[in-house]
Amino acid sequence: MAKASSSLAAERYARALFELANEEGALDAVAGDLTALVGLIDESADLARLVRSPVFSRDQQGKAMAEILSTAGAAPLTQKFIGLVAENRRLFMLPQIAKAFRLLLAKQRGEIAAEVKAAHPLTDAQVADLKATLKAAYGKEPQLTVSVDPSLIAGLVVKVGSKMIDSSLKTKLLNLKTALTEA
Repeated sequence: MAKASSSLAAERYARALFELANEEGALDAVAGDLTALVGLIDESADLARLVRSPVFSRDQQGKAMAEILSTAGAAPLTQKFIGLVAENRRLFMLPQIAKAFRLLLAKQRGEIAAEVKAAHPLTDAQVADLKATLKAAYGKEPQLTVSVDPSLIAGLVVKVGSKMIDSSLKTKLLNLKTALTEA
């Protein structure tokens, strides 16, 4: 239940930011800022702890985020928004907010958002092939969010909306194990 309410709150934050960014003509700048910030959180254990830990005060979180965004040259709207999120003690929701923002942006542009998990980093040629395949299947330009999950062993898991295509070796091995134990 808490996860569902957190997701709804993230969507409300994302929609508010999207509407403001759209009015200011700063959609691309804000989207880039959010993507970069979530990337920093994923890469830095210290930053992840700052964002998720209730031990840090609102003031500490706000000042740290302001310094990071200022140094990174983030758009003024992004800086104000993250300041508000910090003041409301919702920094832990930043990945969800960024994801919801990207979905709103893709919808407005007539694009589809696809989440791709790969066992190994994809080459530029593989990304281009995947984009071409998704465009042919859905008739819209895909915006990919690619992450690496070594536990897949090999292959990909592609999620577009509520549809998931799992061609990972991990899943194939699990299916084979299930088939063998049932036989």
